Amino acid sequence: MRAWAKGFGILLAVVGLALAGCSDHKTQAKKDALALIKKRGVLKVGVFSDKPPFGYVDSKGQYQGFDVYIAKRMAKDLLGDENKIQFIPVEAAARVEFLKSKKVDVIMANFTKTKEREAVVDFAKPYMKVALGVVSKDGVIKSVDDLKGKPLIVNKGTTADFYFSKNYPSISLLKYDQNTETFLALKNNRGVALAHDNTLLFAWVKKNPEFKVGIPSLGDQEVIAPAVKKGNKTLLEWLDKEIDTLIKSGFIKEAYDATLKPVYGDELDPKSVIF
Repeated sequence: MRAWAKGFGILLAVVGLALAGCSDHKTQAKKDALALIKKRGVLKVGVFSDKPPFGYVDSKGQYQGFDVYIAKRMAKDLLGDENKIQFIPVEAAARVEFLKSKKVDVIMANFTKTKEREAVVDFAKPYMKVALGVVSKDGVIKSVDDLKGKPLIVNKGTTADFYFSKNYPSISLLKYDQNTETFLALKNNRGVALAHDNTLLFAWVKKNPEFKVGIPSLGDQEVIAPAVKKGNKTLLEWLDKEIDTLIKSGFIKEAYDATLKPVYGDELDPKSVIF
């Protein structure tokens, strides 16, 4: 009986160690976002659906744009097929929450890297440069002083929203969730001007020539980069290497030529926009 009890005790210990090892393995797998994506076989990417030429849905219901072009290459390099990707539309103010709630693996929605955002998400290496700009009818707004006592249109949760709220709290802001709402408000004269990424505004005025970018650059030049959930170390490391490769191989320039150059033409030096 004593021998049996001893043997049974050893068996329980072995089973316990095995279960613990299995549990540790499962816990590690949960932490390894890269392994989960590979197991799933689909890369979930948050992009804009209404911000051409960076992220938008075309007449055939397909996602297009600069960020989309790059995201497809990421899926190809990670999973072997650019079609192994699920695009999930996001609004500017919801980008952080979509990462926190794991609705997406990566945000590629023209996401400007800021200190405030770095505190809640992890940014990979940047692939694009950006500053704020201000557009108005006939370009009548040429300086921030011209905005005093007049309503300025911005998107909620954008760098334009943060910049004016922090630096010019006396300027009245009209805030909208979607880009379509924001630019429609400008066309309907709800505000005297609209502040947004200058790269977007340079493209928008091409199709809306009655408007001009009266303030082409405001504040510091910043960068746009992919973002992941805070602490997703393996995915972040992979993205850093991927961005390095895409820049050095000339793929980012290829993406620019395919999606942005047809809009900007030869008026804009690619080196002022992309890395």
